[in-house]
Amino acid sequence: MTLAWRRSFMVLAGLLGALGVASAAAASHGSDVRNVAAISTIALAHAPVLLLLALAGRGRALVAAGVILSIGVILFTADLAMRQWLGAPLFPGAAPLGGGALIVGWIVMAISAAFRSSFNN
Repeated sequence: MTLAWRRSFMVLAGLLGALGVASAAAASHGSDVRNVAAISTIALAHAPVLLLLALAGRGRALVAAGVILSIGVILFTADLAMRQWLGAPLFPGAAPLGGGALIVGWIVMAISAAFRSSFNN
């Protein structure tokens, strides 16, 4: 994995960690905070994964998993934020597309682990 990918994943992990904590705090102080709580959960679940990929990931498959997870988490959380604060989606289908990308990213990571010698060279 190149330094640029490592740095990108680490920057996004830090931003997601901050977003996760901030949205958890916001969710504890309001009403109708379902989307804010979901943002917190998704951000805090994926920040450590991207940090781990940045620090220990090797190989093209793990870069692909990180990119797919990054796209997914950005789409999913941005759509939820838009719905929460502006009352409209990011674009039609953004949340399902982001969620689907997250699922695919996790599957790519699992396949990478199952076939380590062929995927992580």
